[in-house]
Amino acid sequence: LKTYIFLSNFINLFVAIFGYMCYNKDKEVFAMKLTVSKSKNSVSFYVQKSIRKPNGTSTTITIEKLGTIEEVKTKAKGMDPYKWAQEYVNELNRREYEENKEIIIPYSPSKLLKTGERKSFNCGYLFLQDIYYSLGLDRICRNVSKKYKFEYDLNDILSKLIYTRIIYPSSKLGSNKQAKSFIEQPSFELHDIYRSLSVLAEESDFIQAELYKNSQKVLERRKDILYYDCTNFYFEIEEADELRKYGKSKQHQPLPIVGMGLFMDYDGIPLAFDIYPGNKNEQPTLKPIEKRVIEDYGLDEVVICTDAGLSSKANRRFNDKTLNGQRLKSFITTQSIKQLPDHLKKYVLDTEGWRLPGDNRVYSLKNIDESSCYNKIFYKDRWITEDISGHKIKEGTKPLEQHLIVSFSPKYKNYQRKIRQGQIDRAIKLIDSGDYKKKAKNQNDPHRFIAHESITEHGEVCDRENIFLDKKVIENEEQYDGFYAVCTNLDNVSVEQIIRINKKRWEIEECFRIMKSEFRARPVYVRSEDHIKAHFITCFISLFIFRILEKRLGEEYTCEEITDTLRNMMMSRPGEKLGYIPSYTRTSLTDKLHETAGFRTDYEIINDINMKKVIRMTKKKK
Repeated sequence: LKTYIFLSNFINLFVAIFGYMCYNKDKEVFAMKLTVSKSKNSVSFYVQKSIRKPNGTSTTITIEKLGTIEEVKTKAKGMDPYKWAQEYVNELNRREYEENKEIIIPYSPSKLLKTGERKSFNCGYLFLQDIYYSLGLDRICRNVSKKYKFEYDLNDILSKLIYTRIIYPSSKLGSNKQAKSFIEQPSFELHDIYRSLSVLAEESDFIQAELYKNSQKVLERRKDILYYDCTNFYFEIEEADELRKYGKSKQHQPLPIVGMGLFMDYDGIPLAFDIYPGNKNEQPTLKPIEKRVIEDYGLDEVVICTDAGLSSKANRRFNDKTLNGQRLKSFITTQSIKQLPDHLKKYVLDTEGWRLPGDNRVYSLKNIDESSCYNKIFYKDRWITEDISGHKIKEGTKPLEQHLIVSFSPKYKNYQRKIRQGQIDRAIKLIDSGDYKKKAKNQNDPHRFIAHESITEHGEVCDRENIFLDKKVIENEEQYDGFYAVCTNLDNVSVEQIIRINKKRWEIEECFRIMKSEFRARPVYVRSEDHIKAHFITCFISLFIFRILEKRLGEEYTCEEITDTLRNMMMSRPGEKLGYIPSYTRTSLTDKLHETAGFRTDYEIINDINMKKVIRMTKKKK
């Protein structure tokens, strides 16, 4: 038996090394062998690998411990343990040789392609799939499926809708077609997608809550600071309904719209969302979704950050909650300087009494050199105990105590003036062309700079209208350039921290931009209310997964670079059982994707066995 093991090991080692050397002259050479270690009280079996490098050095490492002789006997199930262990090692070597041997692909110049046979497949979705399964979305789908009786695979449908939303954004019909470009073919038909949308809409809140819970195992999530903002999406229809209403579109589209309220955490990862009719004021949308998030997600002691459009008195009071002297809810909100009472407006615009973070000196804005302080931020602050909402308050109501923090930035001043100058130039062109009769629709409309007068310079009424650039409007706006204000009820946080927290609000704007531009979440083509809700839950999960991918990549690449790379990661399939050949360009980004995911698709060819291994890795329970 010992002779058998020795000869088997020798032959196995010789064949594996010789064969592998023939196919891998510039790589490490290795083979596996059985090693039996005997001691006074036990016998142990090991699988070891001999590695020989091109420089001539060699070493042996242990690949797997099969166990003691008693444990191996249990695995052998009546077979001689030595013989079973040797055959196990032989099988490992055979599989490794099959996985790594070179593949010869026969082509014929006279043979036509098969009709309808796909030869090119996308593998970029695998990096999204790795995150999808790490978030336990497959388990969430299984739990949802248990509540309903349907035959389609909800997990397959949801995952493909998400991958196509990121890589090939299109309608549900387009997503169904594009899903066939992935290596793993869809198990559903178009009608299954539309049937699943009602289920996804019904379970939207459950999916969001479970996604948040599961995400805490994937990355650390800050629960103390939350950002909330709203946007809207338009529809290519003419008639409004209960959800899709005519309202003020942020894209200035004269079409029915639906509003979305989105919560985001401090690290830019989406937290929760809800949708509301397009003609509804966005300010009242904060309370219901905030209540749901705090209750369902088990949050406490939160700071809610919003912009000026959501900084109503009601929202500020809603987030001013203490219990036994401990503050449970706080707010940091942008404050419109123009809407402040006159005496506070005067305080804000006063050039005296400014400071720099970490500097005890007091500065005057009159005396600073803006070019040398271009990237610095000056500030002043004061506590106010008066109502600054501009609305009448009930008699006896205690005014909300707030910390008003005002900042001034030469860089921000220059940016505002550059933007305004572009609007002024457009206003001049409108006057010259005669197209000046429209009224300003919003605060950025160049028509606001155009003045109309029907009197002479002596104050007499005349028939001819005098059209000119209104310099008073320009001067009035210029006095606010560079200034920015926030209000908060936090009393134990430094001014520097509050400014730093508020600066992160740009990330929620970026979330909306990604959904609208990269994921093409607008215009929305689905019609029924439950299908609209399902559309937005898929967009929300897509954004969730994409933001995590950005974090994995170290936030070194733009959204466009990542989506373009994933879209272009195509693999050609020369024939059945002949594997996959990458047809994309290897770059630093593809290297980073492979490094963070823990698998590679950029070998010269990947046989079917190894590709199945990669797919299993992306679905492995994390």
